Formats: sequence, C-alpha cells, structure tokens
Amino acid sequence: MQSPAHILLIEDDSELAGIIRDALEAGGYEVTLATDGDEGFALARKKDYDAMLTDFQLPSQDGLNIVRKLHDEKPHLPVILMTAHHSTDVAIQATRRGAWDYLMKPFPLTKMLQLIERAVESSRMAARPVELEREVAEGDSIIGRSPGMQEVYKEIGRVAAKPVTVLIRGETGTGKELVARALMRFSDRLQKPFVTVNCAAIPETLLESELFGHEKGAFTGADARRIGRFEQADNGTLFLDEIGELSMGTQAKLLRVLQEKTISRVGGRENIEVDVRVIAATHVDLEKAIADKRFREDLFYRLNVMTLTLPPLRERREDIPLLVQYFLRRHGAALQILQPAIQPEALAHLEKQPWPGNVRQLENVLRKALLSARGYPIGISDLEKNLGAPVSATSGSNTWQKFIADTVEAASRGEVEDAMKVLQSKMEEEALRHAIELAEGNQAKAARWLGISLPTMREKLRHYALHPKQDA
Repeated sequence: MQSPAHILLIEDDSELAGIIRDALEAGGYEVTLATDGDEGFALARKKDYDAMLTDFQLPSQDGLNIVRKLHDEKPHLPVILMTAHHSTDVAIQATRRGAWDYLMKPFPLTKMLQLIERAVESSRMAARPVELEREVAEGDSIIGRSPGMQEVYKEIGRVAAKPVTVLIRGETGTGKELVARALMRFSDRLQKPFVTVNCAAIPETLLESELFGHEKGAFTGADARRIGRFEQADNGTLFLDEIGELSMGTQAKLLRVLQEKTISRVGGRENIEVDVRVIAATHVDLEKAIADKRFREDLFYRLNVMTLTLPPLRERREDIPLLVQYFLRRHGAALQILQPAIQPEALAHLEKQPWPGNVRQLENVLRKALLSARGYPIGISDLEKNLGAPVSATSGSNTWQKFIADTVEAASRGEVEDAMKVLQSKMEEEALRHAIELAEGNQAKAARWLGISLPTMREKLRHYALHPKQDA
C-alpha cells in the first residue's frame, strides 16, 4: 500500500494557507508549509515531494522564479502555481517556465484537489516510466522488428543493388519514402542524386514540366529553361510518390521515358538520354484503377518489376513500443526535453488504437503529447487530446460512431487514405474478437458462427494478432 502523498505548500497568506492545508489533509495528503519563496525553494531542493503548490507573489522571490529554477533541477516535480493575476501572460509564462498547471484565485477547493490528485499521479508515474532503449535508430531509419517488417527488410536486401524499377505499395503513412531511401542507400547509386516527386501534390498542368523540364518560351511564364526532375536525378534515383494519381496523358509520357530512357523537355525537340533508377509508390489499388480505365496496364507492368508491400501499423502492433521510443527521442531532442518518457498505461493505450493514419499518425500524436505533457511522462490524458478512445468489442454505439467520424474526418484532411477499407478492417477485427471470446477460444465454433471456414478463421486471427486459445 502506497504511503500518503507529500505536498509542499508555499503561501504567505496565513488564512489562505490554513484553508488549503486543511483541505489537503482532509484529502489524505501530508502537507509541509513554507511562508516565503526562499524557504520553500530550500525545502523543495532538500526533500522529494509528490507535488508542490505555490503562490505567485511571495516574499524574497516569486513563485514564477521558483518554478523556473526547480524545473531545471527537478523536472518531474509537478508544480502548481496560484495567482490572482488574470492575465494571459502569466498563464503563458507559467507553463513556459515549467509549471505543471496553474490556478486563478479565487478557485474552488474541489478543483485544487482534482489538480493535486492528477499531479501526484503524474509524479509517481514518473518514477516508473517506460524505459527507452539506449540504442535506437536515428535519422530516416525504418523502425520495426515485427515479422512483417523483417520480410520488408529481406526484400530491400534482395533488390536494392539490382538495376530494376521497384513499386512500393502500402497505405498512407506506412513509410514508403523511407523504404525508397533505404533502397537507394544499399544500391550502387548511394553517392548519386536522390530526387523525390509527390505526384499528388503538383497540379496536373505543371507536372509534365516538373518531371521533364521545359524550354524558354514553352508556355506563358516560362521565362527561362528549366531542368526537370529526371535530369536532376541522372545517374541517381528518382522516387515518384503517389504515382497512382498521374493522369493518363502523363502516364503515357512516363511509360515512353521508362522504355526509351530518354526525355524531351516541354517545348523542346531534343531527346536527352537519362540514366535514372525509378522507384514508385502508391496507396491506390492499381489493379482496380486499371479495370476502371484510370491507370495504364502497360505502365503498371513496367513499374511492377519488383514490388514491396508495407504492412499497416494495425498489423504490426508489436512495433509500436519501438516506434514510440524512436519518436520520443527524436522529437524530445527537437523540443529540448531532456528525458522524454511515457507512462506504461499510456503506451498500452497506444497499442490498442486502430491507427488509420499508420506510423505518420502515431508520430503526430506523440509530438503533440510531448508538448501537452510539458516534460513530464506522457499520460493517457495527454494522448486523448489528440486521439479518440480505442474501439473495443465492448464499446457502445457512441464509441463506434466517434471512431467512424474521426476516420472519415482524418480522410477529409488527407491523413487517411482508403477510409472505407480501414473501417471495414476494424469491423472485421472486432467481429473476430467478439466471436472468439464468446466461443471461449473454440476456433471451429467461432468460424461456424461467422460463416467462414476454419482455415480462414485461423489466418484472420493470425492477421489481427488475436492469439486465441487452441481448439478443445
């Protein structure tokens, strides 16, 4: 059983100090009282407290100065600043200097007790954060040790040094550009140019000029000759991201370049030889696009010499702890957080999420959570500000509705592709989870209820990493 939390209270108003101390002690806390800034700061340095509550205006030194100095020495001590200054500047300065939170006087004692409870929880969690591995990849490394990612690494090793076109397939946010860079790093073109083009981000009217360049006067605004991306990448690698978004006309021109290894600038007559290794990537179902007459079949076969398919994050959840470690280190350094950490409960919360936006979404959530946590170990509350609650088999309709709404809204912002596929996948996973739990692990019975074969049931259980009991 844990001992009572110990709170340091710094308040020079004896009447208010007595009220606050009585409320804290009635709440089960031990309280040490200091009546001026120097005394309070000395006590805070000398002994470990679970949380500290300090007034802004104090004799000898103000609370804001105490917050700043203590945050440097004891970054995981939650300090709550009390102030009568209803000023935006005070609020900003308080959190900027390292305050865990602040209270505007007069404040309800219930609100103070709620803040203290959360502060103590944060302080005690800081004593047992998830340990980050000492050796974690840096820069543009691909992160993951799951079986699915191990297969990707093997394929990169097999094809990187071969002079063939590679097509990388996978949902948005799975790391296709990182794989393209890995293919370049392990090829004989490492010291040569690596040029990227996001085909979906460039207007169709400008894309041909972007890829192949143009001559002066080729069109309105073409005031000088421009070298295109193919010429920039000569003797190196050209990464064409979102190639499924090319128009049929641009597809035809790209096919000719791949076949003849020459380009012609817009408005020019000269054929220019280029030695470029092309790596393409897409989240689009190209086979369906071919059937719908939106993608050329001959270009598909020219690009599809070698295919690498990246698994979505929901299919490699065992990689989430390693990814979290990597992103905390990376963004912690950028945000000048010396010891970025996450509470075990928060990490478990991340592992349960559906991640429709994949690794990119996870990175975005963690970066925002680091800002929200302000140097303290990231808790579930820091995550939930940017991430909805995980959908589980026991969730009510409101949670499902929120998950659907969040996924569709993320798709509208361009953060999620194939939103229907993500929703259908999650629905299937939850149906399997519920059936196998109801059948108490009997796969044959659960398969019969769902109307699928036993081999299909087993394959889907492996796919979603549900790990049920063996059949009796």
